[in-house]
Amino acid sequence: MTQNGVNMASFIRKNAALTPYKKAVVVPGLKPLKNGSATYASYTFKQLEQATDNLARGLCSLGIKRGSRVIVMIKPSLEFYTVFFTLCKIGATMVMIDTGMGLKNMKTCIEEVAPDAYIGIPISHIPRILFRWGSKTIKTNVCVGSKFFFGGHAYKDLMKSDDSPFPIAEMGVDEPACIMFTSGSTGVAKGAIYTHGMLTTQTEYIKELYDLGSKDSDLATFPLFGLFDVCIGMTSVVPEMNAAKPGKSNPVKLIQAMEDNGTTCMFGSPAVVDIVSRYCEANNVKLPFLERVISCGAPARNDILERFQKALNEGVEIYTPYGATEALPVSSIGSKMILGETAAETDAGGGTCVGLPTGDIQVKIIKITDEPIKNFTPDLELPEGEIGEITVKGSVVSPGYFKRPEQDTLAKIKDGDGFWHRMGDVGKLDSQGRIWFCGRKNQRVVAKDKVYFTIPCERIYNKHPKVFRTALVGMGKRGEQTPVIFCELEKNAQDINPEALIKELMELGSKHEHTKDIKHFLLHPSFPVDIRHNAKINREKLAELAPEALKGRI
Repeated sequence: MTQNGVNMASFIRKNAALTPYKKAVVVPGLKPLKNGSATYASYTFKQLEQATDNLARGLCSLGIKRGSRVIVMIKPSLEFYTVFFTLCKIGATMVMIDTGMGLKNMKTCIEEVAPDAYIGIPISHIPRILFRWGSKTIKTNVCVGSKFFFGGHAYKDLMKSDDSPFPIAEMGVDEPACIMFTSGSTGVAKGAIYTHGMLTTQTEYIKELYDLGSKDSDLATFPLFGLFDVCIGMTSVVPEMNAAKPGKSNPVKLIQAMEDNGTTCMFGSPAVVDIVSRYCEANNVKLPFLERVISCGAPARNDILERFQKALNEGVEIYTPYGATEALPVSSIGSKMILGETAAETDAGGGTCVGLPTGDIQVKIIKITDEPIKNFTPDLELPEGEIGEITVKGSVVSPGYFKRPEQDTLAKIKDGDGFWHRMGDVGKLDSQGRIWFCGRKNQRVVAKDKVYFTIPCERIYNKHPKVFRTALVGMGKRGEQTPVIFCELEKNAQDINPEALIKELMELGSKHEHTKDIKHFLLHPSFPVDIRHNAKINREKLAELAPEALKGRI
């Protein structure tokens, strides 16, 4: 990769030249046909290239330029793709914030970024005006839809047609393309800086890792992956769903979108994969058009993989890349290896294997501490098979957080001219160099004489046929915590006798050294989960319920 001339928008121009009439983006149409069939709107690569050229001229006329920070509040749509690649083309920085974090947290994130402009759908402008989001710095407002009383500029009026291509800004590899805020599900929301070099390398890694290209089309249930799709030259198919609540998706609509558009790939969080797999199993539905499935956001359980595998053609794999907002992909593994090689150790409480590191990623497992580590030293590293904190180094790792020096101090460890990024996860390496994920570091339970890790413990109880999932939490002060297991039952579970169920769970735990001392179990109707993938369990919220629920029992 050269030091200059890197820009994600270059992928679109290249694909527009190679496959001008191939669909780049497909989105749900406004109205279904009279017979109930879904309709779709789309851009070819040529149309997407023209739209980004036209919008770039319009935004530049408003003063948006290289280095401008722009808040984008648009649902997955033709406009979302157009705005992202337009801002890249200009050299501006797109800022993405999860709406599910709440208005107060959103305001904090926006004020922290000090944006120059705001581009959003009409409903997003209401809190912007009411709560004065970015009022001290935002000079330009654009409404994607009817302006009503919002003022500013209408998106459609900014499409400035011209026969000449808009010049793509030549960005350095270290210049920011976007600021992607973490969901805040595992701590305070932080703006991870994505550079043009980082995004370009991610695109190349994903393309090579999963053998993707212009021959493919993808059901993109997560906006960021949809952007990679079109850079690779694939068709990104946006289904009818609420991207903020993937766990509530309608499997019928997801499958219809795949069938109607001939998708060869499906990308979804474990929550989406679970929903589709259950529907396919219950209705004997097959998905013969899929050549690969990619699921990330949290490790997919073995039972979900087994169920989904039945709907796929023989030999088709479900891939589960491991990573985070700050580093993706760190590693990847396929269902063939999971179900054929690593499942037994996972079922015994050995953690979830997430595969070998990808590309130039280096991985080290270090001693667990909640304190900052200034410099990397050899004595930090743990031997093979021992659980510690996962740290990574490589070109797909974010260089830092925007205006968060304290968070950078906690997350980065200097090592010569580079750094190691602390994932905040615990895990181990096996003899083959594969990573085994064992949970979040800050969710470990530290008792007087033992440390309990979430994933190894929960897997033991998840094997019960009436249990959908479990969550390990700690009650009390760290170092003196009491481990507690919360249980969410399968929706179709019947004739539940809580006392008998808990006895059965204790019996399961008694067979394993790492769970034999867990004595307290609580039932919960529906676990709180993260706002982005609806897959990560919010164990902190559950932990708050434990003292009252167990009052008088401990």
